[in-house]
Amino acid sequence: MAEPIPLPVPDASPQPRVRITRHFRAPFASILTSARTCYSAKLIEDEHLKPGNELLARDLYEAGHHTTIQHAYFQFSLENVSRQFLWSFLHAHPFYNSEQVSQRYVKVRKQNCFVPPLKGEALAVYQEGLDEQLAFYREMIVSLTPLATRAYDARFPARANKREKYGKEIEKKAQEIARYVLPVATCAFLYHTVSALTILRYWRMCEQLDAPYEQRLVAGKMVQAILEVDSEYKRLLDEPIPAADTPEAKFFEARPELAASSTRAAFVKEFDASLEGKTSKLMDWKARGEEEVARAVREVLGIPSSALSDDEAIRLAVSPARNPILGQALNLSTMDKLTRAMHHPAYTFRKKLSHAGDSQDQRHRMTPASRPILAAHQTGEPDYVTPTLVKQDGEVHRRYDAMMTRIWERIGRLKAMGVSDEFANYLLPNAVAVRFTESTDYLNLRHKHVMRLCYNAQEEIWQASVDEALQVREVHPRLGEWLLPPCTIRKEAGTKPFCPEGSRFCGLPIWNEKVEGYRRVI
Repeated sequence: MAEPIPLPVPDASPQPRVRITRHFRAPFASILTSARTCYSAKLIEDEHLKPGNELLARDLYEAGHHTTIQHAYFQFSLENVSRQFLWSFLHAHPFYNSEQVSQRYVKVRKQNCFVPPLKGEALAVYQEGLDEQLAFYREMIVSLTPLATRAYDARFPARANKREKYGKEIEKKAQEIARYVLPVATCAFLYHTVSALTILRYWRMCEQLDAPYEQRLVAGKMVQAILEVDSEYKRLLDEPIPAADTPEAKFFEARPELAASSTRAAFVKEFDASLEGKTSKLMDWKARGEEEVARAVREVLGIPSSALSDDEAIRLAVSPARNPILGQALNLSTMDKLTRAMHHPAYTFRKKLSHAGDSQDQRHRMTPASRPILAAHQTGEPDYVTPTLVKQDGEVHRRYDAMMTRIWERIGRLKAMGVSDEFANYLLPNAVAVRFTESTDYLNLRHKHVMRLCYNAQEEIWQASVDEALQVREVHPRLGEWLLPPCTIRKEAGTKPFCPEGSRFCGLPIWNEKVEGYRRVI
């Protein structure tokens, strides 16, 4: 048994449960067999450490030859981990795969909330906040169901007389919007698969903002689980970088006046003005992106420009009618030589989404973003996103706004009692605004839009994708016209059925519509 990692012990929360459900048979030895193969006349296949070879792993680690550490993967099951932890830490990098319980479709209960190590009155105030937000979540489901029913019947008029069959589906639409009032303390359970290298990085970086207490707790349990499988990984463990030594902490230590609410409010005002009313604003792009695609297509085919025009070359790569690879269910765009010509154009967007919306957006790991320290955006005033369905009824909208005010007042009360930003901010609602910049190449933007221009996509990420598609059309019309939902792509490629969602069909023949005309309430 490996020596235990020193970890905090939660007082009020259920302990995060961390288990390894799948792993390599001899994971640490894979570092050595893969490294030795590089300099051997034959493939090295033994899975047993030879005397002295264990030191090679540390040498490789120190030299930065980390691909050898990536071969061994571990599948974890995680329970009782907060949405704040997931957003701020576990899903904030590209080197993972996760499948987690959905708040859109699974109701949330109070026992599924993270409670930080608070005492006395502070703990009572925090628990009151959880109670109130969970109660209002249930109230919102009831209040929003008639609104969701009206929108659903407008989309599916033939189903209006089959409420017994579709009533649960309508309730889930209301539940999806009601979750905006839930605290980011709400817990999830999930499968999470990462390499040994990622686990080493988790442990080294676990004290960074925004949730260092929970991050150290969960990352430590993950490390401990790996050491129980193969204790040799202890050789590669470096202690976590102390929170005070992170660049963000050092900046605010040197410039404490810039942590003032007035500074944060000025930033928020400046950022929001720059969006010009959009959810996602195109800020920069490669001016010759279209020409670069055409040039790359000719390079792949070995054809001079005199024999293949830019327009025709672009269509060969990006039109589903000319490139049937784009109509496949399996995303093959990074595997096909001609399709990879779409890598060269690039775009940078400035975006404002809710915590819930951005938790969807960040799962697109090939469209990376510089996400913020959430605490650094908090001015003390309510700052949140309001879903379209809430705006359909004045009284529901008023109640929603009133609850947001109460949430921020309670967080302010906790901070006045000396509770840290880290712990008080667990009561922030899923609706809290997140502001950031995101960049990507055309190939991966196209794939993201195939997924998120679908009317079944979460509302905010769908709206951001509509904004992006229309703006790319303005600067690169020959590329922008092919930023489309899956049904339209499949129609152009001749793939049937046009909608790949089966029983989850949104109810509208979007493949006959232009992006400029997209509108939705649910």
